[in-house]
Amino acid sequence: MNRQISAMLAFAGAGLLVAAAATAGQAKAAPAGQAKPATPPPTQPAAPAKFIPAVRGQAELGYIKPVTKRAGGEIVTVIKVKNLSNAPIAGLKVDEFWYDKAGDPVTGDTFRYKKLMMPGEVLDVTLRTPVNPKMDRNSYNFSHANGTIKTTLLPKL
Repeated sequence: MNRQISAMLAFAGAGLLVAAAATAGQAKAAPAGQAKPATPPPTQPAAPAKFIPAVRGQAELGYIKPVTKRAGGEIVTVIKVKNLSNAPIAGLKVDEFWYDKAGDPVTGDTFRYKKLMMPGEVLDVTLRTPVNPKMDRNSYNFSHANGTIKTTLLPKL
């Protein structure tokens, strides 16, 4: 029992020494001429976030001509799209399909934007498709979580 008491007193003494050294170091760290305020000045509270309902049904989306390049063993297609609707688009999905000369599907890729695409927001959609020698032509399909998308080809964004 004496060992337990003396061990406890040793830990308490060591704790007091560490606490005293820490407070002495803080007192020396702040110069007398530059006093720091105890608490930071209060800031303006942020405005509460407004709920904006997403588009239901048909949404409008503008895009510029897709740029398709071959990079290694992949075909990389980059499309810039812009939300032309007055409300956000939820769950934007862009599908690219590649067909052979007979019109049979060969391969493709899908892009999903999981956040809300706000009105006027511009996105870079990147689609990566493995190269297949049968590839002849491609097509794109735009949709969103609550309906279809009417696309408009724009000269520039």
